[in-house]
Amino acid sequence: MTGAFIESAERWRGARVAVVGLARSGVSACQFLTRRGARVTAIDRRKATDLGSAATELAEAGVILALGGHPDLSGFDAIVLSPGVDPTLDVVTAARDRGIRILPELELGALAFRGRLVCITGTKGKSTTTASLAAMLREAGFDARAVGNIGEPITAHVDATDDRTILVAESSSFQLETTVDLHPQVAVFLNLFPDHLDRHASFNEYAEAKARIFRNQTPDDLAVVNAEDERVLTLASRTPARILPFRPAGSLRGEDRLPFAGFRSGTAVMKDSAGDRVLFDLDDVQLPGAAARGNLLAAAATAASLGAQSDAIARAVRAFKGVPHTLERLGVFRDVVFFNDSKATTIESVRAALESFESPVRLILGGRLKAGTFLDLREAAIRHAAAVHAIGESRALIAQALGSVVPVHEETSLEAAVAHAARTAAPGDTVLLSPGCASFDMFRDYADRGDTFRRAFERLSLEGAA
Repeated sequence: MTGAFIESAERWRGARVAVVGLARSGVSACQFLTRRGARVTAIDRRKATDLGSAATELAEAGVILALGGHPDLSGFDAIVLSPGVDPTLDVVTAARDRGIRILPELELGALAFRGRLVCITGTKGKSTTTASLAAMLREAGFDARAVGNIGEPITAHVDATDDRTILVAESSSFQLETTVDLHPQVAVFLNLFPDHLDRHASFNEYAEAKARIFRNQTPDDLAVVNAEDERVLTLASRTPARILPFRPAGSLRGEDRLPFAGFRSGTAVMKDSAGDRVLFDLDDVQLPGAAARGNLLAAAATAASLGAQSDAIARAVRAFKGVPHTLERLGVFRDVVFFNDSKATTIESVRAALESFESPVRLILGGRLKAGTFLDLREAAIRHAAAVHAIGESRALIAQALGSVVPVHEETSLEAAVAHAARTAAPGDTVLLSPGCASFDMFRDYADRGDTFRRAFERLSLEGAA
């Protein structure tokens, strides 16, 4: 099967397509293909009772349900993988060896899209950059939508768009690793650190999955890349697209070649052939920390390149409060501020979160460690943490790694950690959930973990008001 087959919606009519994995993107892919007349089989290891109403809705739409395992896939014309499905599964590998097209839901939707596609990748900061860029573009009058790993499947939006629409797609390594024909007119690469090494065989394999964002770009396209990350610059050297570097942590320099984006005198600035353009004032940023400012810089430079005016970008920055589960400010209880950073699943993300605060932090940390070591948090913990509340299966590892430099409390649950942190925090402290780990030892996903944290905070507030 070729890319031409995929690009023609009419060609889906009558095609036998397997959609593997029935999380949100998988369900959306089934619906997308059914609307195009494909013969769709939905495959998931879970049973119908575990899928809830989605199973009933798909069956009523004519989708064949193959639940409880992963059957042989050799009889299909194409296979769509949800991000959570490992492409090295034996049945997937066997199908690929037979020449059957394997594609992710992101590519399935992108190839039917006729507007401008912006794909944003990186190890951290993707959600903030995606959401803020979409907000900047909407403020500037564009029909812009945030899709992808941020929680909105691209296939749920494509049919309601036209050639004037801009889709801003948060693109994880899981979504990029099986792409073949994905062609973003704008590719944004924020940073690169070891992550998901439980899924990818090596850091190099993880990096190569991310680098697919550049694979099909042309000289007419744009690559927005982190000038302070040598690994990103090395990968970006492969693209023929125009390069727009940005410096997320440092100031602009006189030797920077045009175009370039960075900071100067308390403002975010883009330098190009038309001169220096102020994009926003740092005093207007509502999110804590240098990392957030760098993400907003990347978004603003991209928005400006797509035609957004500076005043619209600045208004969007002033109004932007962040995204759920990413340094999300929940509120204040007895002069202690609570932040939900449940989406932080790497050690590097925790370190960046800690460094976002000037006040003492009571850090809720732990879960299923994916990669790295908690020892890498020692310096940040010494500088910023008043205490660490360890949760999940990594509690003992956290105590061993950090117990000599900061008080570590091994907690029986997230709720217990919240209660303990609230009880022992001093006025002016911050309670931060930034787990640095996967959630699957205790929760369905990072969102479930963050929602549990939110509910625990809300209970504190209710009890305090009683």
